Amino acid sequence: MAIFQPGLVHAPVTPFKRDHSIDFDTYAKILEFHLRNGADALALPMPEGEDMSLTDAEQRKVLEFAIARVKGRVPVIAHVSDAGTSIAVERAIHAEKAGASAIVSHPPYFWHPKPSMVTEHLVSIGTAVKLPFFIMNPPIESVGTTLSTDIVLQVIERVPNLAGVVDASLDFVFMEELVFGARQLRPDFQLIAGADFVVSACALGGSGVFSPLSGIAPRLVRGLYDLCRKEQFIEAREMQENIGALNHAVKSAGESGLRDGLAGLKAAHSAFGRECGMPRPPVRSLGEIEHSRLSELIAGMTFLEAEPRGW
Repeated sequence: MAIFQPGLVHAPVTPFKRDHSIDFDTYAKILEFHLRNGADALALPMPEGEDMSLTDAEQRKVLEFAIARVKGRVPVIAHVSDAGTSIAVERAIHAEKAGASAIVSHPPYFWHPKPSMVTEHLVSIGTAVKLPFFIMNPPIESVGTTLSTDIVLQVIERVPNLAGVVDASLDFVFMEELVFGARQLRPDFQLIAGADFVVSACALGGSGVFSPLSGIAPRLVRGLYDLCRKEQFIEAREMQENIGALNHAVKSAGESGLRDGLAGLKAAHSAFGRECGMPRPPVRSLGEIEHSRLSELIAGMTFLEAEPRGW
Protein backbone atom coordinates (compact mmCIF):
# COMPACT_ATOMS: atom_id res chain seq x y z
CA MET A 1 0.00 0.00 0.00
CA ALA A 2 1.31 3.46 -0.93
CA ILE A 3 2.39 5.65 1.99
CA PHE A 4 0.67 9.01 2.21
CA GLN A 5 3.43 11.65 2.15
CA PRO A 6 2.04 15.19 2.41
CA GLY A 7 5.11 17.06 1.13
CA LEU A 8 4.85 20.87 1.22
CA VAL A 9 1.55 21.51 3.01
CA HIS A 10 0.04 24.99 2.88
CA ALA A 11 -2.03 26.12 5.87
CA PRO A 12 -4.57 28.71 4.63
CA VAL A 13 -5.96 31.51 6.75
CA THR A 14 -9.74 31.76 7.23
CA PRO A 15 -11.16 35.08 5.97
CA PHE A 16 -13.90 36.88 7.85
CA LYS A 17 -16.32 39.63 6.90
CA ARG A 18 -16.84 42.74 9.03
CA ASP A 19 -19.60 40.94 10.96
CA HIS A 20 -17.08 38.13 11.69
CA SER A 21 -18.92 35.61 9.52
CA ILE A 22 -16.78 33.45 7.20
CA ASP A 23 -16.18 35.02 3.80
CA PHE A 24 -16.44 31.99 1.54
CA ASP A 25 -16.02 34.00 -1.67
CA THR A 26 -12.59 35.13 -0.45
CA TYR A 27 -11.85 31.66 0.89
CA ALA A 28 -12.30 30.29 -2.62
CA LYS A 29 -9.69 32.80 -3.85
CA ILE A 30 -7.32 31.80 -1.05
CA LEU A 31 -7.59 28.12 -1.90
CA GLU A 32 -7.00 28.76 -5.60
CA PHE A 33 -3.99 30.94 -4.76
CA HIS A 34 -2.42 28.09 -2.78
CA LEU A 35 -3.15 25.57 -5.52
CA ARG A 36 -1.50 27.79 -8.14
CA ASN A 37 1.51 28.49 -5.96
CA GLY A 38 3.09 25.22 -5.05
CA ALA A 39 0.90 23.47 -2.47
CA ASP A 40 1.40 19.70 -2.45
CA ALA A 41 -1.45 19.47 0.07
CA LEU A 42 -3.63 21.74 2.20
CA ALA A 43 -4.21 21.46 5.97
CA LEU A 44 -7.20 23.28 7.41
CA PRO A 45 -8.36 24.94 9.49
CA MET A 46 -5.06 25.00 11.38
CA PRO A 47 -4.28 27.51 14.18
CA GLU A 48 -3.28 29.97 11.43
CA GLY A 49 -6.83 29.46 10.15
CA GLU A 50 -8.16 30.46 13.59
CA ASP A 51 -9.66 27.03 14.22
CA MET A 52 -10.33 27.81 17.89
CA SER A 53 -12.48 30.78 16.87
CA LEU A 54 -14.71 28.60 14.71
CA THR A 55 -17.78 26.79 15.95
CA ASP A 56 -17.97 23.06 15.34
CA ALA A 57 -20.50 23.65 12.55
CA GLU A 58 -18.22 26.25 10.96
CA GLN A 59 -15.23 23.93 11.09
CA ARG A 60 -17.22 21.27 9.26
CA LYS A 61 -18.47 23.75 6.68
CA VAL A 62 -14.94 25.08 6.04
CA LEU A 63 -13.64 21.54 5.49
CA GLU A 64 -16.54 20.54 3.23
CA PHE A 65 -16.18 23.76 1.22
CA ALA A 66 -12.45 23.24 0.74
CA ILE A 67 -12.79 19.60 -0.32
CA ALA A 68 -15.50 20.53 -2.83
CA ARG A 69 -13.46 23.44 -4.18
CA VAL A 70 -10.17 21.56 -4.45
CA LYS A 71 -11.84 18.68 -6.31
CA GLY A 72 -9.01 16.26 -5.66
CA ARG A 73 -6.27 18.43 -7.17
CA VAL A 74 -4.25 18.03 -3.96
CA PRO A 75 -4.94 16.14 -0.73
CA VAL A 76 -6.85 18.01 1.98
CA ILE A 77 -5.74 17.23 5.53
CA ALA A 78 -8.42 17.91 8.14
CA HIS A 79 -7.42 19.46 11.44
CA VAL A 80 -9.67 17.85 14.06
CA SER A 81 -8.18 19.01 17.38
CA ASP A 82 -10.24 19.76 20.44
CA ALA A 83 -9.69 19.71 24.18
CA GLY A 84 -12.53 17.18 24.46
CA THR A 85 -11.85 13.67 23.20
CA SER A 86 -15.39 12.95 22.02
CA ILE A 87 -15.52 16.22 20.05
CA ALA A 88 -12.20 15.50 18.33
CA VAL A 89 -13.33 11.95 17.52
CA GLU A 90 -16.55 13.23 15.94
CA ARG A 91 -14.56 15.72 13.88
CA ALA A 92 -12.29 12.92 12.67
CA ILE A 93 -15.27 10.78 11.66
CA HIS A 94 -16.82 13.73 9.84
CA ALA A 95 -13.55 14.44 8.03
CA GLU A 96 -13.35 10.88 6.76
CA LYS A 97 -16.95 10.98 5.52
CA ALA A 98 -16.37 14.39 3.89
CA GLY A 99 -13.49 13.05 1.81
CA ALA A 100 -10.39 14.27 3.64
CA SER A 101 -7.14 12.51 2.72
CA ALA A 102 -5.74 12.51 6.27
CA ILE A 103 -6.33 13.99 9.71
CA VAL A 104 -4.09 15.89 12.11
CA SER A 105 -4.67 16.60 15.78
CA HIS A 106 -2.90 18.29 18.68
CA PRO A 107 -2.92 16.79 22.15
CA PRO A 108 -5.70 18.40 24.25
CA TYR A 109 -5.37 22.17 24.09
CA PHE A 110 -4.13 24.16 27.06
CA TRP A 111 -5.19 22.04 30.03
CA HIS A 112 -2.80 19.56 31.62
CA PRO A 113 -4.01 15.95 31.64
CA LYS A 114 -1.59 13.23 32.67
CA PRO A 115 0.51 11.72 29.88
CA SER A 116 -1.54 8.51 30.00
CA MET A 117 -4.69 10.57 29.36
CA VAL A 118 -3.04 12.28 26.37
CA THR A 119 -2.20 8.83 24.99
CA GLU A 120 -5.81 7.71 25.34
CA HIS A 121 -7.04 10.95 23.73
CA LEU A 122 -4.82 10.45 20.68
CA VAL A 123 -5.53 6.73 20.41
CA SER A 124 -9.28 7.44 20.45
CA ILE A 125 -8.93 9.92 17.58
CA GLY A 126 -6.65 7.75 15.48
CA THR A 127 -8.64 4.53 15.82
CA ALA A 128 -11.93 6.26 15.00
CA VAL A 129 -10.95 6.40 11.30
CA LYS A 130 -8.83 4.59 8.72
CA LEU A 131 -7.24 7.76 7.35
CA PRO A 132 -3.53 8.50 7.85
CA PHE A 133 -3.26 10.21 11.24
CA PHE A 134 -0.67 12.83 12.14
CA ILE A 135 -0.09 14.12 15.66
CA MET A 136 0.70 17.83 15.81
CA ASN A 137 3.22 18.85 18.45
CA PRO A 138 2.27 22.51 18.99
CA PRO A 139 4.43 25.57 19.66
CA ILE A 140 5.36 25.96 23.31
CA GLU A 141 2.79 28.71 23.89
CA SER A 142 -0.05 26.32 23.01
CA VAL A 143 1.16 23.35 25.03
CA GLY A 144 -1.01 21.72 27.64
CA THR A 145 0.72 18.45 28.47
CA THR A 146 3.93 18.28 26.46
CA LEU A 147 3.99 15.63 23.76
CA SER A 148 6.80 13.24 24.59
CA THR A 149 8.54 10.49 22.65
CA ASP A 150 7.07 7.94 25.07
CA ILE A 151 3.51 9.11 24.31
CA VAL A 152 4.11 8.83 20.57
CA LEU A 153 5.61 5.35 20.88
CA GLN A 154 2.61 4.18 22.91
CA VAL A 155 0.25 5.56 20.26
CA ILE A 156 2.22 3.85 17.47
CA GLU A 157 1.77 0.50 19.19
CA ARG A 158 -2.03 0.96 19.28
CA VAL A 159 -2.84 2.98 16.15
CA PRO A 160 -1.85 1.26 12.91
CA ASN A 161 -2.70 4.32 10.79
CA LEU A 162 -0.47 6.73 12.72
CA ALA A 163 1.63 8.22 9.92
CA GLY A 164 3.85 10.62 11.81
CA VAL A 165 4.29 13.74 13.90
CA VAL A 166 4.06 17.33 12.71
CA ASP A 167 6.45 19.15 15.02
CA ALA A 168 6.11 22.89 15.64
CA SER A 169 8.01 22.89 18.93
CA LEU A 170 11.40 23.31 17.20
CA ASP A 171 12.84 21.05 19.91
CA PHE A 172 15.81 19.43 18.19
CA VAL A 173 16.38 16.81 20.91
CA PHE A 174 12.71 15.75 20.83
CA MET A 175 12.78 15.39 17.05
CA GLU A 176 16.00 13.38 17.15
CA GLU A 177 14.73 10.99 19.84
CA LEU A 178 11.39 10.67 18.08
CA VAL A 179 12.81 9.74 14.69
CA PHE A 180 15.12 7.13 16.21
CA GLY A 181 12.52 5.57 18.49
CA ALA A 182 9.50 5.70 16.20
CA ARG A 183 11.27 4.21 13.19
CA GLN A 184 12.31 1.23 15.27
CA LEU A 185 8.61 0.42 15.56
CA ARG A 186 7.37 1.82 12.25
CA PRO A 187 10.04 2.27 9.57
CA ASP A 188 7.83 4.53 7.44
CA PHE A 189 7.13 6.94 10.35
CA GLN A 190 7.30 10.55 9.11
CA LEU A 191 8.65 13.63 10.83
CA ILE A 192 7.01 16.75 9.38
CA ALA A 193 8.11 20.29 10.25
CA GLY A 194 5.17 22.12 11.80
CA ALA A 195 6.53 25.59 11.02
CA ASP A 196 8.54 27.18 8.23
CA PHE A 197 11.85 26.34 9.92
CA VAL A 198 12.48 23.34 7.72
CA VAL A 199 16.23 22.77 7.89
CA SER A 200 16.39 21.20 11.35
CA ALA A 201 13.58 18.70 10.72
CA CYS A 202 14.88 17.68 7.29
CA ALA A 203 18.43 17.32 8.65
CA LEU A 204 17.00 14.68 10.99
CA GLY A 205 15.24 12.83 8.20
CA GLY A 206 12.03 14.83 8.03
CA SER A 207 10.01 14.63 4.85
CA GLY A 208 7.53 17.52 4.79
CA VAL A 209 6.37 20.80 6.27
CA PHE A 210 3.13 22.48 7.33
CA SER A 211 3.76 26.06 6.19
CA PRO A 212 1.93 29.03 7.81
CA LEU A 213 3.88 31.53 5.65
CA SER A 214 2.99 29.89 2.34
CA GLY A 215 0.17 32.37 1.78
CA ILE A 216 2.64 35.26 1.95
CA ALA A 217 5.82 33.97 0.31
CA PRO A 218 5.02 30.70 -1.51
CA ARG A 219 8.05 30.88 -3.80
CA LEU A 220 10.47 31.36 -0.93
CA VAL A 221 8.85 28.51 1.00
CA ARG A 222 8.98 26.20 -2.03
CA GLY A 223 12.62 27.05 -2.73
CA LEU A 224 13.59 26.32 0.86
CA TYR A 225 11.64 23.07 0.95
CA ASP A 226 13.10 21.82 -2.32
CA LEU A 227 16.67 22.47 -1.18
CA CYS A 228 16.05 20.69 2.12
CA ARG A 229 14.54 17.66 0.42
CA LYS A 230 17.75 17.46 -1.62
CA GLU A 231 19.72 17.73 1.65
CA GLN A 232 21.37 20.91 0.39
CA PHE A 233 21.32 22.47 3.83
CA ILE A 234 24.21 24.87 3.35
CA GLU A 235 22.58 26.26 0.23
CA ALA A 236 19.28 26.49 2.14
CA ARG A 237 20.74 28.59 4.96
CA GLU A 238 20.10 32.01 3.38
CA MET A 239 16.50 31.14 2.53
CA GLN A 240 15.94 29.82 6.05
CA GLU A 241 17.31 33.06 7.50
CA ASN A 242 15.01 35.06 5.23
CA ILE A 243 12.06 32.97 6.40
CA GLY A 244 13.13 33.70 9.97
CA ALA A 245 13.14 37.45 9.30
CA LEU A 246 9.67 37.30 7.74
CA ASN A 247 8.34 35.15 10.57
CA HIS A 248 9.69 37.58 13.17
CA ALA A 249 8.13 40.57 11.40
CA VAL A 250 4.73 38.88 11.24
CA LYS A 251 4.73 37.64 14.84
CA SER A 252 6.03 40.87 16.39
CA ALA A 253 3.95 43.28 14.33
CA GLY A 254 1.74 44.40 17.19
CA GLU A 255 1.94 44.99 20.90
CA SER A 256 2.69 42.19 23.35
CA GLY A 257 -0.90 40.95 23.25
CA LEU A 258 -0.63 40.34 19.51
CA ARG A 259 2.49 38.24 19.49
CA ASP A 260 0.60 35.11 18.46
CA GLY A 261 0.98 36.40 14.91
CA LEU A 262 -2.62 35.99 13.70
CA ALA A 263 -3.14 39.73 13.21
CA GLY A 264 0.27 40.13 11.62
CA LEU A 265 -0.34 37.19 9.31
CA LYS A 266 -3.50 38.69 7.87
CA ALA A 267 -1.91 42.14 7.65
CA ALA A 268 0.96 40.61 5.67
CA HIS A 269 -1.52 39.05 3.25
CA SER A 270 -2.98 42.52 2.80
CA ALA A 271 0.47 43.97 2.10
CA PHE A 272 0.68 41.62 -0.89
CA GLY A 273 -2.73 42.67 -2.21
CA ARG A 274 -4.64 39.70 -0.85
CA GLU A 275 -7.25 41.02 1.56
CA CYS A 276 -8.36 38.29 3.96
CA GLY A 277 -10.30 40.35 6.49
CA MET A 278 -9.46 40.79 10.13
CA PRO A 279 -8.91 38.18 12.84
CA ARG A 280 -11.90 37.12 14.85
CA PRO A 281 -12.14 38.32 18.46
CA PRO A 282 -10.62 37.97 20.95
CA VAL A 283 -7.61 38.61 18.69
CA ARG A 284 -7.25 42.33 18.07
CA SER A 285 -6.46 43.57 14.57
CA LEU A 286 -3.37 45.64 13.97
CA GLY A 287 -3.81 49.36 14.35
CA GLU A 288 -3.00 51.74 11.52
CA ILE A 289 0.50 52.49 12.80
CA GLU A 290 1.27 48.79 13.40
CA HIS A 291 -0.07 47.86 9.97
CA SER A 292 2.06 50.56 8.32
CA ARG A 293 5.15 49.45 10.21
CA LEU A 294 4.70 45.85 9.07
CA SER A 295 4.10 46.95 5.46
CA GLU A 296 7.33 48.97 5.57
CA LEU A 297 9.27 46.01 6.94
CA ILE A 298 7.95 43.75 4.20
CA ALA A 299 8.68 46.35 1.52
CA GLY A 300 12.29 46.44 2.72
CA MET A 301 12.74 42.67 2.37
CA THR A 302 14.26 42.44 -1.09
CA PHE A 303 14.08 38.65 -1.02
CA LEU A 304 10.28 38.97 -1.32
CA GLU A 305 10.35 40.91 -4.60
CA ALA A 306 9.67 37.77 -6.66
CA GLU A 307 6.60 36.80 -4.65
CA PRO A 308 3.16 37.03 -6.30
CA ARG A 309 1.03 40.10 -5.71
CA GLY A 310 -2.77 39.98 -5.67
CA TRP A 311 -4.79 36.90 -6.37
